[in-house]
Amino acid sequence: MRCAGISTRPARDGDARCHARPGAAQLGAGRRRPCRFPDPEPPLRRLRAAGEAAPRGGVAIGGHILDLAAALRAGLFEGALRDAAAAAATAPLNGFLALGAGPRRALRQRLSAILAAGSADQPRAASCLHDAADCTLHLPARIGDYTDFYVGIHHATNVGRVFRPDNPLLPNYRHVPIGYHGRASSVRVSGTDVRRPRGQLKAPDAAAPRFAPCERLDYELELGVWVGPGNELGAPVPVSGAGAHIAGFCLLNDWSARDIQAWEYQPLGPFLAKSFGTTISAWVVTPEALAPFRMSQPPRPEGDPAPLPHLLDAADQRAAPSTSRWRC
Repeated sequence: MRCAGISTRPARDGDARCHARPGAAQLGAGRRRPCRFPDPEPPLRRLRAAGEAAPRGGVAIGGHILDLAAALRAGLFEGALRDAAAAAATAPLNGFLALGAGPRRALRQRLSAILAAGSADQPRAASCLHDAADCTLHLPARIGDYTDFYVGIHHATNVGRVFRPDNPLLPNYRHVPIGYHGRASSVRVSGTDVRRPRGQLKAPDAAAPRFAPCERLDYELELGVWVGPGNELGAPVPVSGAGAHIAGFCLLNDWSARDIQAWEYQPLGPFLAKSFGTTISAWVVTPEALAPFRMSQPPRPEGDPAPLPHLLDAADQRAAPSTSRWRC
């Protein structure tokens, strides 16, 4: 299931037709458009119909989006499922993300049943569809905090060479997660224009810095993780229980002004060079959608220190129990 925020124009005649086959959920407007996710993994986001004031939640299925608010009015959810669907239909999606895995999985299963081939619910579901091409995307949830982790030894080595060619990895990198708090207020949905920042630039042979637009603008493709239930202040989450707090994933572009960063980052790390813009995909892909693709961690290189016990969980290092893989 993927979730995000969108606005829509009215559906065109002929858009409300559903088609599906086992293993690949589809909806079509005169043609079939296969979904790239397994059948029970529709992605979720927020939508706002033309002329309406507020966005609401929707679920992607092929080239269409199922409007969850409309589906609620159509009576497609009952009991506890209605509560979960109502949380997912509400914008922003913080309430739904905080519900945890149980309601999220139950809603996913119900959505799979609604959208399955031959489902008795398809006539009602068809009236709740929007063409994805007519949708405008929004941030799926309020972002109260944002932490950027320096993840991936190959990435860290490459970036480290930019600033420390002779010593790209500092000693702590192989022992402790390295991260810093980013600026949550500058996170925007993918497609938003990013303004080139201005700041202090200092060439290695310059006697003093100068104030100018960034000349080495860069962005990195990263994985964004949405944290759902969370924890109380001062109550650590063990590595073995961290998965229960992950509500979903998205793609993230981390924008960087490398020339400004090179001058300002010592001794406390990046500031303006890394806080002017972060863009994320509007879709939230749930952990259940990616579970079949889970792979085991590669072995650490010979000579690398083992993580301290509080950072190591044997089960977290293994691949998914099933050997089956869906084809993207």
